Amino acid sequence: MCELLGMSANVPTDICFSFSGLRARGGRTGPHKDGWGMAMYRDGQVWSIHDPRPSADSDMAEVMSKTSLKCDIVISHIRQANVGMVSLPNTHPFCRILWGKAWSYAHNGQLEGFQGLPVGIHQPLGNTDSERAFCWIVEQLSQQFGDTEPALDVLSVAIFELASQLKDKGVFNMMLSDGVRLYCFCTTKLHWITRRAPFRKATLSDEDVIVDFKEVTTDKDVVTVIATQPLTHDETWQQMLEGELCVFKGGEVVSQIKPY
Repeated sequence: MCELLGMSANVPTDICFSFSGLRARGGRTGPHKDGWGMAMYRDGQVWSIHDPRPSADSDMAEVMSKTSLKCDIVISHIRQANVGMVSLPNTHPFCRILWGKAWSYAHNGQLEGFQGLPVGIHQPLGNTDSERAFCWIVEQLSQQFGDTEPALDVLSVAIFELASQLKDKGVFNMMLSDGVRLYCFCTTKLHWITRRAPFRKATLSDEDVIVDFKEVTTDKDVVTVIATQPLTHDETWQQMLEGELCVFKGGEVVSQIKPY
């Protein structure tokens, strides 16, 4: 299956350290060699990059692992294809417009019977189960709430219920963002860590890279990183529960719905 990487921060922060660890799993330390992508938000505006090549071999991925692009929210994905060919249209994250915002989404897992999900005007461009599920989510939210975005508590419940329905079709680990909040839903594996003062050193599990966060942060910084598997071996990551939704804003958990 694929692997996910997300970030939510209260100040613009780069993803270089974490992405370097994820990138290695895209064909070198892991089997996820069927493309990679990243959606980066700054002040609600999104910039996306997609590449159907393995991230471990991609010159574009190398640039992203070394370029300090400061972002508020990041969603990244390395793909191990199971539904749909290896191609640019099938490379995550996917993006759609809802309530005047660019929503980005990436999925890890495989869904049975996804062809039956009604998508209306939000048609997929590729042929993956992941993108069709995303189009279905956007369609359902649009039908349920019309042109007005609901409050956080109402929207969180709606996304939780939709994600739970998709979980019934198979494995559905998801990251979804509107540039303000990052919604993460877990079926099998998602881990997260919040870094805040006092900052300390961390070492990647998949690369010989160490960073001392005290040297690149201030005492007011709060940065949460979410990943399929922990990216460092000398920090304590929290594992999400099966069927749990966590919503992050500014590096903090602002909503959390646990399975019934």
